[in-house]
Amino acid sequence: MMDLATAFTNIHWASVLVAAVSSFLIGGIWYGPIFGRAWMKEFGFTETDLKKRSIPKTFGLSLVLAFIAALILDLFIGKEADLIFGLSAGFFAGLGWVATFLGILYLFEMKSLKAYLINAGYCIVSLTTMGALLGAW
Repeated sequence: MMDLATAFTNIHWASVLVAAVSSFLIGGIWYGPIFGRAWMKEFGFTETDLKKRSIPKTFGLSLVLAFIAALILDLFIGKEADLIFGLSAGFFAGLGWVATFLGILYLFEMKSLKAYLINAGYCIVSLTTMGALLGAW
């Protein structure tokens, strides 16, 4: 069993950064040209609403949060992971943890299935990609 201090010494920080940036880029594509309009409609946003948000705050904190997610995923999969294990671990983290908890929240918040699929799909694709990158590194 590895202790947390040892686990942190095994982190490849460049791969964590690349994985975080990949999640950020996937989000830009996912919530832009692929599902942007549908996402806006499901959550009742207009272009005007989105222009009111602080871009540095929204994008900066999103990148920080993606970095934290990549770091925790890297700690989870460990230094011995390969591409297939990383990809699988990312997929199952996205599907088994994130998407299921989003499902619970969306049921109580009475959000639509379409809204759920858009957001859960992003989480699954993003974590799968992050895991593949971390495992391959």
